[in-house]
Amino acid sequence: MTAKSDGADMSSPGWKTREQMEADERHVLAPFAQKSGESRGRKFPETRHAYRTEFQRDRARIIHARAFRRLEYKTQVFLNGTGDHLRTRLTHSIEVASISRTIARALALNEDLAEAIALAHDLGHSPFGHSGEEMLAECMREHGGFEHNRQSLRVVELLENAYPGFPGLNLTFEVCEGLQKHQAFYDPPNQGDANYRCASLEAQIANLADEITYYSHDLDDAVDFEILSASQLEDAAVWRRSHESVTARYPSAREPELRKLIIRDIIDVQVSDVITASAAAIAKAGVESADQVRQQPLPLISSSEELLTANRELRRFLYQNVYYHPRVAEVNRRACEMLRTVFEAYVLAPDRLGDVATKRIESEGLHRTICDYIAGMTDRYLLEEHARLAGTTSEASTR
Repeated sequence: MTAKSDGADMSSPGWKTREQMEADERHVLAPFAQKSGESRGRKFPETRHAYRTEFQRDRARIIHARAFRRLEYKTQVFLNGTGDHLRTRLTHSIEVASISRTIARALALNEDLAEAIALAHDLGHSPFGHSGEEMLAECMREHGGFEHNRQSLRVVELLENAYPGFPGLNLTFEVCEGLQKHQAFYDPPNQGDANYRCASLEAQIANLADEITYYSHDLDDAVDFEILSASQLEDAAVWRRSHESVTARYPSAREPELRKLIIRDIIDVQVSDVITASAAAIAKAGVESADQVRQQPLPLISSSEELLTANRELRRFLYQNVYYHPRVAEVNRRACEMLRTVFEAYVLAPDRLGDVATKRIESEGLHRTICDYIAGMTDRYLLEEHARLAGTTSEASTR
């Protein structure tokens, strides 16, 4: 089979080669998209794959990582195991990846890169959701702190041990760049360039898709968990607008189908708005390459001002009515106290960490090693470890 791309003949033995895929990207993607063939590469050089691009390899490494599988048993908002249909960190990450691909495709950007970043963005999240993150940050307050985006980088750069030649997953610069969410990324894309504050458009998409996903699906889960009433939901402009739109189109719709239609409409409105607003911002900026995107003073992927205002209101609504709701907050508080107890027990007896983690104490320090170990736990494992340590303590106190 002979394929032509960019005016060059490239023969392959019956499948698309990586070179052909890279040529397709150059032909199909926008000039300001991040092409896999123009990746800045990996920290530890590797031979390129015959029929997978660099970002496709990254995506596969993330999906096959143990840290990714553990996301199935980590809390999104509601403690894992309290409902069969409630989101976990795993389902949340998959939903973020889906929305990321939709936006990237509409803007002629690199879907593989956006998806890889989305799938990896919560690899460093602690058990028990944001409450667990706050507790772990408190435990680490005098020892460098804890923040799940930085921890995601530690997972892919150090803590995963799937390859004999290097620590971590050895992902490309562009995926690691995308995990620097909420931080300035100071490594310039070309030698001699000034420091820059913006990542690729694909990274910006994954960041915003994360927000779209939890805005809509946290509402959905809160209704499933029966802590939001119909009258409360009408207080949120985002919900009210989609409710009116859906009932106008489907006047006979009733619960639970009505809620599903509303959630889908919320997502569609958010995604459509991001695509339209971002396309206008990109055109206005006049960027012609991925590196020019990085040199922008502000991100180019964003919602319109109207939707930004509505989303800020929705965020306040979720904190007031969902995240701080007694049924959520009290369960999370008890779980986080267990996290603190386990952390303190490891400080007193580091040998409980096991051989693999204990070996890192010399290079990473005791508290950081404990933090890495606990951050990697699932909700279930931390609860089991707390029970085991409590049993050990009880036995010791009776001697």
